[in-house]
Amino acid sequence: MIPPFIRVLCAAFALSVAQGQTNAIRYEEFRVKAPFEMPVIKLPVFPDRDFPVTQYGAGKGTEITEAIRKAIAACHEAGGGRVVIPEGEWQTGKIHLKSRVNLHVAKGATLRFSDDPEDYLPAVRSSWEGWECYNYSPLIYAYECEDVAITGEGKLEASMGTWKKWSGRPAAHMEALKQLYHTASKGAPVESRQMAQGENNLRPQFIQFNRCRNVLIEGVRIRNSPFWTIHLLLCDGAVVRGLDIHATGHNNDGIDPECTRNLLVENCRFDQGDDAIAIKSGTNHDGWRLHTPSENIVIRHCTVLQGHQLVAIGSELSGGVRNVHVHDCRFEAKAEPYHLLYIKTNRRRGGFVENITMENVEASGAKFGVLGIETDVLYQWRKLVPAYEERLTAIRGISVRQVRIGRTATPFRILGDKDKPVRDVRLENITIGEVKGRRNFYQNAENVREENIRIERFIEAPEKINRNQ
Repeated sequence: MIPPFIRVLCAAFALSVAQGQTNAIRYEEFRVKAPFEMPVIKLPVFPDRDFPVTQYGAGKGTEITEAIRKAIAACHEAGGGRVVIPEGEWQTGKIHLKSRVNLHVAKGATLRFSDDPEDYLPAVRSSWEGWECYNYSPLIYAYECEDVAITGEGKLEASMGTWKKWSGRPAAHMEALKQLYHTASKGAPVESRQMAQGENNLRPQFIQFNRCRNVLIEGVRIRNSPFWTIHLLLCDGAVVRGLDIHATGHNNDGIDPECTRNLLVENCRFDQGDDAIAIKSGTNHDGWRLHTPSENIVIRHCTVLQGHQLVAIGSELSGGVRNVHVHDCRFEAKAEPYHLLYIKTNRRRGGFVENITMENVEASGAKFGVLGIETDVLYQWRKLVPAYEERLTAIRGISVRQVRIGRTATPFRILGDKDKPVRDVRLENITIGEVKGRRNFYQNAENVREENIRIERFIEAPEKINRNQ
């Protein structure tokens, strides 16, 4: 028989272990099926502790930036938990997350962000279109954090007055971008690239996780965005699921993974002014310096109402992009996209794109095509700034299959580089209701295979190439 005092000690020990498990970060090992080796993603499970912002000074009708900051600090110091934004409408400035913190926006809560640029100073380490710099803080920002999340059924909303005014490209803004291009191309330290000043007007991202591990973004509704909506920069291990994003302004991509690996995006709804998902890996010299490809990315069960592309790769891809699997997604008919999959680069980028698969996708139509690959996309930069160095992009191993689309122009268009042709493209089991253009257009492309391509109605027309370059 076990003595009573031993039983008491055992019970106390078991209770302490249980409490320790409850009060520490745990992980759910998330395994994702893909046609490449996909590492296990560690999904953080946060301690069962809540830090309501109302306990840190948040009151109805008041600006609650400081209350959120205090709640995040307390949660972090306690070892982790949820910082809770309760039901109601709340006004805030920037939010800087910390490790082991889950920012939870409760059902019925609206967290509305200021459009006053002063609220997003001092400048933080960020990036702008692939160039690292110090810029206005993203509205929600996490830097070098581990085990960090945004969850809930509430709404995150950006006030757009100032950001909308800044979304044009006046002379001062273009001069700032030229300055950033020149200094970064010459290897200036990132700390010297101070862009949050004067009339530079570089809009911040809405949400940026910068150099973070074990990231979760789940459930929230996002309305409006100054610039890119969700920017995952140099992250390792992230799950983004169940989001409802409506941001139809200038440069309003939905999700931009940049130099990020081991990412799952699923069950999201996109209504965007730009690409739904745009995969990047830095621009020119910065991409080569960071030398971190975006890789091991799965995008599944998503719906796009509006956006330029379902998935775009580039043009900021100087660190390379590989191992991407897009499947079981749908592009609905609010507005036709340009393409379902669009890969774009130019002779300044270098990098590579390889092992990309899109399958089981439906769309009512596309303005340009199902697949577009272009290797001379420079937009306004062609004449604005010189090429400091030329590096070509290797593009190979692209597969598109099991696609059904209502109507499009030339469905498959590849404009490769004469000195480094696109290689090994497979197109199979694709049904198209109507083509008005050419059946395909391949230039500097090798080993392109078409199998079981069905076009129900074909109207021959001159090739329409997207020359907004």
